[in-house]
Amino acid sequence: MNLMRSLLLLPLLALAGCASADGKHWVELAGSRYQVELAQNDETRARGLMFREQMDADHGMLFIHEYQEPQAYWMKNTKLPLDILYFDSERRLVSQQRDVPPCSAGDACPPYPSFKPARYVLELNAGQAAKLKLQDGAELTFGPGIPSGN
Repeated sequence: MNLMRSLLLLPLLALAGCASADGKHWVELAGSRYQVELAQNDETRARGLMFREQMDADHGMLFIHEYQEPQAYWMKNTKLPLDILYFDSERRLVSQQRDVPPCSAGDACPPYPSFKPARYVLELNAGQAAKLKLQDGAELTFGPGIPSGN
């Protein structure tokens, strides 16, 4: 009976471990560290930062795609102005969309494309890219536990 209980508890413990890992991920960009939430599947990428009223200055969301390809993000139901930063498979900045305004127009919200193939997308509060004086080619460093997929 103890073996059966242990086997039933394993998935729950694994889920608890995944949940507790949230908030512990970080990335570094241009000498600044940001705590990031990870969006690694279609559901979390689609939801993104929708409906958030605020985000701490040193926080963001890192979107991880399976393949490097042109990306386009939009601000549907997003209440925060954001900088959308696109990185290739080597984690080099290839495109920036700065100071993207919130959009409440539903499906009429415009897309903000990467213009170049990207695999990782980092969303930060608007103004962070200017504050960091980001230029294309800047390298994004992943903290422990963030899958690089290389």
